[in-house]
Amino acid sequence: MQRIFHLALTLFALFCMAGQPVTMAQESKKPAHKAGSAKSSSKKPVTNAFTPDSIQYGPAPAFLPPGAQLAVLEGNPMGTGEYTIRIKAPDGYKIAPHWHPRRENVTVVEGTIKVGMGDKFDESKMMSFPTGSFAFLDPSMHHYAMMSGETTVQIHGTGPVKFNYINPADDPSKKK
Repeated sequence: MQRIFHLALTLFALFCMAGQPVTMAQESKKPAHKAGSAKSSSKKPVTNAFTPDSIQYGPAPAFLPPGAQLAVLEGNPMGTGEYTIRIKAPDGYKIAPHWHPRRENVTVVEGTIKVGMGDKFDESKMMSFPTGSFAFLDPSMHHYAMMSGETTVQIHGTGPVKFNYINPADDPSKKK
């Protein structure tokens, strides 16, 4: 009998919730607007969810070679705390051997990224990571990368992001 009561109560709750909107983000807890209010029909844009066509890319920072585009999806990669970015780069785009003081988590969204480990760029020692691949690089791991086809990678971690090039002459921000 108790089981039937719980089942009936659960079904009643589901029936009551049917038709209620499901949102990706819960807005701040403000009192509901009264019916007829001009604001009651306006919708606040969702700022924590993105479709591919809504991602705004801009030029990559100076510490990356020219030609890449970057989009910040969350956080501040140059500040403290968690961040998520996407980097879109053309075929053949190369990043010289470098390391980061914090862990870097990389997901290949589109294309293929080739990654090698070590202090010298050696294409013969690179591994290919196609769309859907994931890798994480612990702090101080010396690595380098090259894009095969137009490639988009998503990187997340804890800021601030810092590139330490093995050969200081490879640092694009130092070149004029």
